[in-house]
Amino acid sequence: MKFYIVIPAHNEADFIGQTLKSLSEQTLKPDKLVVVDDQSSDNTAEVVKTFSAKVPFISLVSTTSSEAHLPGSKVINAFNHGLELLDSNYDIICKFDADLIFPLNYLESIQRHFEEDPKIGMAGGFCHLEDNGIWKLENLTGKDHIRGALKAYRKACFKNIGGLKPSMGWDTVDELLAQYHGWKIHTDPTLVVKHLRPTGFTYSKAAKWKQGEAFYKLRYGYFITAIASAKLAMKKGDPKLALDYLQGFRRAKASKMPFLVDKKEGAFIRRLRYKKMLSKIF
Repeated sequence: MKFYIVIPAHNEADFIGQTLKSLSEQTLKPDKLVVVDDQSSDNTAEVVKTFSAKVPFISLVSTTSSEAHLPGSKVINAFNHGLELLDSNYDIICKFDADLIFPLNYLESIQRHFEEDPKIGMAGGFCHLEDNGIWKLENLTGKDHIRGALKAYRKACFKNIGGLKPSMGWDTVDELLAQYHGWKIHTDPTLVVKHLRPTGFTYSKAAKWKQGEAFYKLRYGYFITAIASAKLAMKKGDPKLALDYLQGFRRAKASKMPFLVDKKEGAFIRRLRYKKMLSKIF
C-alpha cells in the first residue's frame, strides 16, 4: 500500500524534528510526506528542510490559512493545501500532527489492519502524554475514536466522506460519515504514540465556543449536545467548560450557521449517538 502523509505545522520547531525522525525510520516507509508550514514565526521550516535534504520522501511547502489559532479550520485548510499538491496515486492518506513520536512499526501495523479487513475505512493508534516520566493514555482517547492528531484513511473512504471539513468537529464528522457510508473505524491500543504537547494547549476562549458550534453543525440537537458537553468537560477536568460548549451551541443556532451534514446524515448521526448512549446504560 502507498502511504501519503500531510502534516500541517504552525510554530512546531521544538517538536517536529522528533516527529519526522520517527516517520523517516519506520519499518514501512511512506511514499510521500509533505509538511505544510502555516505562517510559523519560529524555525519550523529550517528543521523540516534539514530532514528533506536527507530524506527523499519528505518535502516542505508554505501556506497562509489564517492568523487565528483556532481548532479546525486553520489546520484543515493547511492540510488541504498540502493534499492539493499531491497526486492521487495513494492507497492511504494520513493527516498527522507535528508534535508526535510514532513507534517504528506504526505504518506497518496500520497497513496490516487495512489489508486484513477491507471494510476498515480509518485506522489509528492511541496518543499518550508524559506524566513524571511515564507515558499515560491521553484522557480524551476513546476506544472507538481516532484522535485528530493521527488519522489514516483508506482512499475510497476518504473520497466517500468528501475529504476533511475545514471546521471544528472535522475529526468527529469524518468518522460519523464513514460509518454512514458503511465503513469501520479501527483503533489499535498497542500502537503507543507519544504526544509531546496536550491538545488545545494554545487555544483561546473563542476556541471553547467552537466546540459547541461543532455540536450544532453535526445536527446533534440540544439534548445530545448537553450530554456530549458534560462528558467532554469532565474528561478535560473542568466541568465549567460545559457551559462554554452550550453557549457555543446557542450562538451557532442563533446565527443559523451552516451544517456540516445534510438532514439524512444528521438523522443517522443522532441514531448512532443515542444507540451508543443506550449501550453504555444497558
